[in-house]
Amino acid sequence: MIAMPEEFARCTVDREGEPGAAWLAGLPGIVEELLERWECEPDGEVMHGGVGVVVPVRRRARESAVLKVSFPHPGNIHEPDAFEAWGGRGAVRLHERDDARFAMLLERVRSSTLADVEDGDEVVTVAGRLNRRLAVPAPPGLPRLRERADAWEEELRRDAEELPHALPREVLDAALATVRELGRGRPDTLVHGDLHARNILRADREPWLAVDPKGYAGDPAYDGGTLLKSRALTLLDAHDLTKAVHRVLDVFAEAAELDRERVRRWAQFHAVQAAFWGRRHGFRIARDGSSLHRLTRFADRLAELLAAHS
Repeated sequence: MIAMPEEFARCTVDREGEPGAAWLAGLPGIVEELLERWECEPDGEVMHGGVGVVVPVRRRARESAVLKVSFPHPGNIHEPDAFEAWGGRGAVRLHERDDARFAMLLERVRSSTLADVEDGDEVVTVAGRLNRRLAVPAPPGLPRLRERADAWEEELRRDAEELPHALPREVLDAALATVRELGRGRPDTLVHGDLHARNILRADREPWLAVDPKGYAGDPAYDGGTLLKSRALTLLDAHDLTKAVHRVLDVFAEAAELDRERVRRWAQFHAVQAAFWGRRHGFRIARDGSSLHRLTRFADRLAELLAAHS
């Protein structure tokens, strides 16, 4: 029987409570059932992300792959749909899927990620080029980014009213305008939805491949904001923050072949969300104290800087 990583089990129970504990209790049996059905043998230690386990396997004693089983959460439903639509174009290949189990058999890639690369321009260029390749027609049934617009607007207004030391009104208004003018648009393009450097892995078939998509239909410039938000810590000590931020925008927009202004606006929206999130919940690396204050203030600076047209 496959042993589940202790840290993953603990975090799942902390986050999901009793449903998480019940799912974990049945998870080894689910894995064993899928290994047998898909003719696989374990081929390495069980790994995990935030919401699922990944088992390296050999299929029919030859082909290397990974078995991924995720917690049954609405945010994980459309991952296989995205992989299927891409068909290996810029992302790992989908070999098998079991939607009832939230399980997939996927192409195996290396464990090193784009986040391990020190050259910031290279990181942003690789992500931008992948974003361009992943921008294919969205398959039917995917959630639309525009379906989230009402909730986004409501959350921004509520956070601005309830949280202390709110952002300047013009910064909030810029994010709200993005929701109204871009968030409610109707493009039918497949969007990864979480395209940051840790979700881009080294591979053999291609130099880099994307993993862990959310799978939306919407504006491909959306993930420019996702990437910049994930790169924020690398900019924390920048000598000239304005120059560093606009360099990221320039490089990503060129590599992704996107309108730079749309990328900037989505990045500003993400920065405002992050600034409010830090006030309400803290950040993964800083929950309270001076470190949290510093990171929240930095998120504020990004939101303010990106609100300026340049």
